[in-house]
Amino acid sequence: MTRHLISVDDLRQEARRRLPRFAFDFIDGAAGSEAGLRRNRAAFEDAVLRPRALVDVDGDLSTTAELLGREWAMPFGVAPIGLAGLAWPGMDRILAEAAQAAGAPYAASTPATATLESLRRAAPTSAWFQLYVGRSQEIVDDLLARAADAGYDTLIVTVDVPRPGRRRRDLRNRFALPLRYTPAFVWDLVTHPAWSMAAAHNGPPRFANLERYAGASSSAASLAEFQAAQSSGRLDWRLLTEIRRAWKGKLIVKGLLAPSDAARAASEGADAVAVSNHGGRQLDSAPATLQVLPAIRQAVPDGFPLLLDGGVRSGEDIVKALVAGADYVLMGRPFLYAVAARGRTGASDLFHLLRMELLDAMAQMGCRTLQELTMRGSEERHTSFGEQGIMTKR
Repeated sequence: MTRHLISVDDLRQEARRRLPRFAFDFIDGAAGSEAGLRRNRAAFEDAVLRPRALVDVDGDLSTTAELLGREWAMPFGVAPIGLAGLAWPGMDRILAEAAQAAGAPYAASTPATATLESLRRAAPTSAWFQLYVGRSQEIVDDLLARAADAGYDTLIVTVDVPRPGRRRRDLRNRFALPLRYTPAFVWDLVTHPAWSMAAAHNGPPRFANLERYAGASSSAASLAEFQAAQSSGRLDWRLLTEIRRAWKGKLIVKGLLAPSDAARAASEGADAVAVSNHGGRQLDSAPATLQVLPAIRQAVPDGFPLLLDGGVRSGEDIVKALVAGADYVLMGRPFLYAVAARGRTGASDLFHLLRMELLDAMAQMGCRTLQELTMRGSEERHTSFGEQGIMTKR
């Protein structure tokens, strides 16, 4: 690594200095008062792991994890991120390539700033496709066909955006696409030359996957208007069942917080559920994902895969998620911070840091493999967050 990396918090501060305010606030902010964002972090900060001593953990420890029928090099990957190119031009491809090199999944988003086909080529064995169900069923059907034709074998259907969340930072910054070159905006660009030069080289962020549907004009303005017009709350269980029938690969339902919803998703044919509150960017009052995870684990069938995102900032956080019942962890903001702070090497640097933190935490827990870690969590989960459990509240 070119510069010593200490923590995700350091990356966040570096990104804040390097990015224009509107760009940093877009990736860092959340809905409403941002209590949901803080609640995600507080849940991890309050959860305390109970280490086990006098266990031989000398030598190599294994971070390999099995999910959806294949083995990954580590138990965490890149969550789907809409408009990632706003945080740093070319962000989508940088993250896809880094995940491919790390042996971790990368979720290409419908509102990505690179096409789903190009991202599959960048991560041929790691890329998943994340679908937003918009107003037009024709577009939904075509996106599914494009994903299958491109070779994606795993689909994530995000179900927690019936309406866009109201993010006060964006409203205060008057952020909108296409970008509006007001005097304040121009000054923001002038005082952040690294981002501005990269943006000038790559062009303004665009909803690349929607260009073919927006009509003859594919200007940034028309694409932004088209994306806004596609926003819809029509996704329901009936439509999810139709998507399940149409999609021949693995299906992950992302954005569930209620145990009964997770149990129904499993019964309706989902291959996994991602426990997620959209990083606090939708319902400000939603519970922290780590808080609801144990109840969801109890509600779904034994062995049913659960993923978790929201508030994960370290290797120890990953361990906390695994012992609380997750099989896998997804992370969004930390990877945006990493590339915004350090450029193309940032994502790879972060994969390395998180793996080292994970190994340190595993050794402290007396576990040589993730299987040992999750097995101990399973054995003691009936008292999780209690006096006898592997995880307690401080």
